[in-house]
Amino acid sequence: GPMADPIIAKMVEDLGGRAVTAAVDVRDPDQVAAAFDKVEAEAGPIDVFLNNAAGNIPGLAEDLSPRAFKAVVGIVLEGAYYCSREFARRAIGSGRSGAILNIGAHTVWTGGPGQALSAAAKAGVHNLTLSLAVEWAPYGIRVHTLVPGMFPQNDLKVDVIESICARSGIPGGRWGRLQELAWAATYMCSPFANYVSGEIFVVDGANWQQRGPMPGGTFTPVRDQLGYPPFGEPYDPVAIAKKAL
Repeated sequence: GPMADPIIAKMVEDLGGRAVTAAVDVRDPDQVAAAFDKVEAEAGPIDVFLNNAAGNIPGLAEDLSPRAFKAVVGIVLEGAYYCSREFARRAIGSGRSGAILNIGAHTVWTGGPGQALSAAAKAGVHNLTLSLAVEWAPYGIRVHTLVPGMFPQNDLKVDVIESICARSGIPGGRWGRLQELAWAATYMCSPFANYVSGEIFVVDGANWQQRGPMPGGTFTPVRDQLGYPPFGEPYDPVAIAKKAL
């Protein structure tokens, strides 16, 4: 978003790079094209593109509105498609190769009870990666998806993340380190991976693989698991999630 632009630009410049920023609503293909125009005019052709725009409205599917569905799918899936298409059209037209890296989620394989909209949209991005990797391989454009596990975030303190990791029982025994995510992204977009495309790369300490069905036990409805009130009663899923932490 516009507020984050100066922060990101400063981080890049502090490392000796050059940053060009452009505000864009990824749901609008005309704005996407204008953003590409601005960046290319100031910095030259784009060789690597990262689809990281995301939206999530937590809540149970029966409680969410059609507007919520359109918002999440528009940002996550339509945005990934519009941006990828714009990148590919420019690269193909000028005979350049390149790489696209989408950010995915383990909910592609496990489902996302309590966040069905985001899970469905990410599943679309997953399939888009597989399709576009084949379509654009003849042009030297590689398309991948990177799936992060539990990593530190600006809106979650380290002690909160440690608590979540301890309760979730991550097989790797810890949360991820940001450089580990960066290393994976760098490899997938670098010349070292020139013969690799359509890859779904998970960096999560083997966490998602343990989400399969377990024999026995008692099933607790998702509404009860998340601490939401009965259907029809208003609630704030974000406030409930923060309280649980």
